[in-house]
Amino acid sequence: MARIMVTGVGGPAGASLATQLRLRGHWVLGVDMRDVNPRTADAVARVSSSDAPAYLWELRGLAAKHGIELVVPTVSDELVLMADARLDFAPGVEVLVADPAPVRIANDKFHTMRCLDTAGLGVPDFGLPGTFGSAEEAMDLLGGPVVVKPRVSRGGRNVQLLERLSDRGRNANRIWATLNDRWIVQRFAPGTEYAPVVHRSNHSQDIVVVLEKTALKDGNLGNAVSVRRSEPPADRDVAELALSTVEALGLTGPVDIDIRRMADGSPVVLEVNARFGANSVHAPELVDTVLGRLAPDAMVGRPG
Repeated sequence: MARIMVTGVGGPAGASLATQLRLRGHWVLGVDMRDVNPRTADAVARVSSSDAPAYLWELRGLAAKHGIELVVPTVSDELVLMADARLDFAPGVEVLVADPAPVRIANDKFHTMRCLDTAGLGVPDFGLPGTFGSAEEAMDLLGGPVVVKPRVSRGGRNVQLLERLSDRGRNANRIWATLNDRWIVQRFAPGTEYAPVVHRSNHSQDIVVVLEKTALKDGNLGNAVSVRRSEPPADRDVAELALSTVEALGLTGPVDIDIRRMADGSPVVLEVNARFGANSVHAPELVDTVLGRLAPDAMVGRPG
């Protein structure tokens, strides 16, 4: 039985991961900045927000108190901090996060797009709001409706679609007036959306599982309400793009990616999250691979 800390256990990704680990017989300490259901994990603890000076020290103290072997961060806001601290987090404790430089790139959606575009991988046409004089100019230059979203944010928060409708773009202009270069503008990809999950390691075979988003929270935008697993050879181009994306960014460990098809059917990467996502339960081999890196006796689980 391994003793594992999961951060953000009150969110979809953390709660899903904690459940998967416990079903495999491992002991889970769930931490969150809010009070959560105590049944979410074997033990739960409330901690400061990830931008608080005491955050890392609180996690280190909890790791020592509970004999934690592995820390799995699932909150986007903390990934850069955890990557910087991963090698000296606490004696005998592994932090499941990639190297700091790739994590920093993935954490900023604009830098992600620039890196992938330079590597010749599929991304929608993009830019910063300051590149364009107006919403109309952005739509003209990028070739249609555009999506605007914060460069650094969690999941689908604050993602908005700007298009010319019967109001002649007045709503788009109203939204555009609130933007600055802490946002990114992307051409809207109108086709099927996917949430491929990847695990890349120097010690084991890479894993790619393509999940098709069958319903979105906000209709044509937002987080997935439901997904279905796409079995090979279906959507092979999405799987290839997902793995190439992780390789180009230099990420290792679990990675959650958003990909959509353009009108011509070609897949493009929308954003990359260097962590387990909310849909990882549909790709159980990711968790199994992570657990396989622990000591052999950690795989035994609880008797019976």
